Amino acid sequence: MTWADFWALIATLNGEATEESCQRLVEELSRRPVSDILSFAERHAEALYRLDQEKFGTLPVVDLTARFGSPFPQSSDVFLYARCAVVAAGQAVWESVFFDADKFAPYTSSECDGEWLLYVPDKAYELATGEEWDRSTRYCFESYSNRDGWPDLRD
Repeated sequence: MTWADFWALIATLNGEATEESCQRLVEELSRRPVSDILSFAERHAEALYRLDQEKFGTLPVVDLTARFGSPFPQSSDVFLYARCAVVAAGQAVWESVFFDADKFAPYTSSECDGEWLLYVPDKAYELATGEEWDRSTRYCFESYSNRDGWPDLRD
């Protein structure tokens, strides 16, 4: 699957990873060959991995404050879901944040949650094959796994 194919599928979300939009994507993807589902999962994981960078992960949650008005940090889960929301917003948004980290900030909002996008490859695979998929992709999308994006975390 090319990046163009991946982003065309992501466009079916209409910019948001809601339960409904992700279910539409699951159904669309499940009608394709299993190799396309696996390729989508690889692109998905890579897109999230590339966003796994300190300049995004250290941004505070935009609409919350901690005690005494200090910035509220993103947890590892919030950061993962924010990255999913950026991917769901589409190729133009995804590309733009690399040039301007401030464009990532709105996706840290407590109102913005892209978690549903995480489950699309697994659900599509299960719908297509009737079997659960114990997924393993080349890129790990868990927060802080991109060592190049987090130079201070290097061993």
